[in-house]
Amino acid sequence: MTDEHRSGCPINLTLEILGDRWSLIVIRDLMFGNRRHFRELLTRSEEGIASNILADRLKRLSKKGLITKADDPSHKQKALYSLTEMAIDLVPLFAHMGAWGRRHLPVSEELSIRAELLENGGPAMWTAFMDELRAVHLGAAPPKRSVLAELQSAYEAVLAAKANMHPA
Repeated sequence: MTDEHRSGCPINLTLEILGDRWSLIVIRDLMFGNRRHFRELLTRSEEGIASNILADRLKRLSKKGLITKADDPSHKQKALYSLTEMAIDLVPLFAHMGAWGRRHLPVSEELSIRAELLENGGPAMWTAFMDELRAVHLGAAPPKRSVLAELQSAYEAVLAAKANMHPA
């Protein structure tokens, strides 16, 4: 084993790439939030990442092959971040992490509904979601099913139900 890695253990090697506080959050926001620009990743994440940390994580994730950065064809001064196949392969991990968190931690209903749907949808839903991510991020043919739309609709339904319970 080279000095570059602590060991050749697959869990260690995965944690060396994804084990910091922010990397999975950035991938989550690209994956589930379809946030593809720096400004969206910076301002639309509930966790409030600092701009210097976001810039660092984007560079690190790009260097490790989980995301790519390209000029945005719709705006010359913006970069467009995309997931690679390596990152798309993390969908089952995110599904399991979300299921674990729902079982053991004090989650909010609106922020856990997507995890609930992915857990209940199982591998068939994960595969459909991965196919959709390949279309969005890698230019593959779009699938008939939009898991992103299903997840967003469920999230919006929870928000609407909460708003109806507590009108302003």
